[in-house]
Amino acid sequence: MTTPPDIPGPDPRVRPPAEPLPAGACDTHAHLFGPQAQYPYQAERSYTPPDASEADYRHLLTTLGFQRAVLVQPSVYGTDNRRMLDTLAASAPDDPIQWRGVAVVDRDVPDTELERMHALGVRGIRINLVFRGGIRFDDVMALADRIAPAGWHIQLLIDVSRFERLGERLAGLPVPFVVDHMGHVPAERGPEDPGFRTLVRLLAEGQGWVKLTGPNRTSALARPPFTDVAPFFHALHEARPDRCLFGTDWPHVQLPGPMPNDAELVDEFLHLVPDPAERRAILVDNPARLYGFPETP
Repeated sequence: MTTPPDIPGPDPRVRPPAEPLPAGACDTHAHLFGPQAQYPYQAERSYTPPDASEADYRHLLTTLGFQRAVLVQPSVYGTDNRRMLDTLAASAPDDPIQWRGVAVVDRDVPDTELERMHALGVRGIRINLVFRGGIRFDDVMALADRIAPAGWHIQLLIDVSRFERLGERLAGLPVPFVVDHMGHVPAERGPEDPGFRTLVRLLAEGQGWVKLTGPNRTSALARPPFTDVAPFFHALHEARPDRCLFGTDWPHVQLPGPMPNDAELVDEFLHLVPDPAERRAILVDNPARLYGFPETP
């Protein structure tokens, strides 16, 4: 039995961005959902999404100009990674999109399963402390030593303004960490928020990476330009431009405000990073290093 969605789907109006993206550009943050009958959601979840198909996502990538993509395991699937892994497994050598994945696993996952995921393109595990259905930070700590030899990282969806002992806990990880959505700090707290300043410091010290994604999630504004989030963006970018990533966050689940248009989000990024070399670093070079992509398509 399927459950009707209780959140909207993405904006179907797909158009190219105002300027073309560099060859090899990577969308480092997106999710796939459904069909629900084939890939059922776990009972403990914060939302029920409509289908977000691989075909629709491929159309978005092609239209926007991305040639690489990272699928991130969403909370509604818990540790059932089949929707993501099936997409990675079905990718052919001549696929115009180069894929990678970030999974959610429990601390008892067999080594053989981690090896299988790595062969398919998984390069990290995710902890989600914003929506129900994820794993705990203690679980990630137990897994960190096991994933270190494979060069994996830990991706965190956390509000760094509320995460206790942020610096101590992240600096103590034996693998790189990646923080989603610029730290998910409500814009009204401002870039001087202590948790956010700790994130900037850790980034500057080379201890992690950050995704310059989801400004609409933390802004008090309904539509771009998200001027109240721009100071957070610039603080992170200026701290370590070689550790910054970009992603669409498609299909934009469980938003606090209206559904964004993906081309407008890309245009906002291009506006905030006008230099072509800096754009290439964030869109191409940085994700190639973190996710181990082959040479530029």
